[in-house]
Amino acid sequence: MSEQPKKAQLNIELPDDVSQGVYSNMAIITHSHSEFIVDFLNMMPGVPKAKVKSRVILTPQHAKRLFRALKDNISKFESIHGEIQVPETESLPFNLGGPTPMA
Repeated sequence: MSEQPKKAQLNIELPDDVSQGVYSNMAIITHSHSEFIVDFLNMMPGVPKAKVKSRVILTPQHAKRLFRALKDNISKFESIHGEIQVPETESLPFNLGGPTPMA
């Protein structure tokens, strides 16, 4: 009998200060030839200022893997809870002067 190789396990540590998460209701995505930068913001209604709460920098390959994972998980979510409704056109109450938000 041939022995099948064991799959490697990854031990993930989640520190207490990170386990609480960061609330974000907006994301701005920018990229260069070598990386994608995703800034997660918390924007309050009626306040013309948003604060970046977290920044994630990804290689293009990891960005695509994240895209696929999100797509798969959204599909699974919608199969249980129904389609997530997102307006076709969303407008911000003010111009941030940066890249178009993608969230």
